[in-house]
Amino acid sequence: MARFPDDKLFLIAGPCVLESDALNLRVGEHLARLAERVPGGIVYKASFDKANRSNKDAARGPGIDDGLAALARVREQTGLPILTDVHLPEQCAPAAEVVDVLQIPAFLCRQTDLLIAAGKTGKAVNIKKGQWMHPEGMRGAVEKVRGTPASALSAPTTRRSAQEVAVTERGTFFGYGDLVVDMRSFNRMRDACRAPVIFDATHSVQQPGKGVGGASGGAREFIPPLARAAVAAGADGLFMETHPDPNHAPSDGPNMIRLDALDELVERLVELWHLIRR
Repeated sequence: MARFPDDKLFLIAGPCVLESDALNLRVGEHLARLAERVPGGIVYKASFDKANRSNKDAARGPGIDDGLAALARVREQTGLPILTDVHLPEQCAPAAEVVDVLQIPAFLCRQTDLLIAAGKTGKAVNIKKGQWMHPEGMRGAVEKVRGTPASALSAPTTRRSAQEVAVTERGTFFGYGDLVVDMRSFNRMRDACRAPVIFDATHSVQQPGKGVGGASGGAREFIPPLARAAVAAGADGLFMETHPDPNHAPSDGPNMIRLDALDELVERLVELWHLIRR
């Protein structure tokens, strides 16, 4: 089964970082019910480690061993495919034993050893575009994961390959402490990378350094309009972090959507996707 179908709208969603089993499963079971109404299904996302926090004392998560065990429990309980971030090459193989998708964080999208290690697992890989990069710059990252030369990505062939890879737009830095989404990016990245393109609707409203004590802030009220615009502009999938109580989430709360608001938004986005496809 394709994790990133290019003919059906799909969603990657979940808490930013793993918490208690009760919280992880509460979100997972909610998403499993919602997945029935999403054409391409839902992939559950949670990180076992948030290695790129603003402050050194910020909560990072349970770590790889306990985190992968927790993700396995979510997978068994909900039946959802699972995605998690990897930060180091040596994390890829053990993570691939548990999860269905490895994700490369935006700040690491040019880390050659990490990308190659992720690709070698044979698992699907989602690469987030660095906030400083132009869309076509992601071609090299995809090349590293797939182990193919750049010329192969430029050739007039199908955009699918045996290695399932997606690229994610999460906004570009504009001035200080804010991000802007260029809606042209979806078509440009798809053409350059020959891969499905995902829109990260929650990290795109992140405001680095504008939160309490220098943590990241966010403007979650802009998640719905940006997500609608991305679907209209041709994004193949959506990425949204969600939490029952974002204001008390240990990571990225200001730019997450409340779990009880997710269903209505996703249903509207699916309706829009069907309308545009017709």
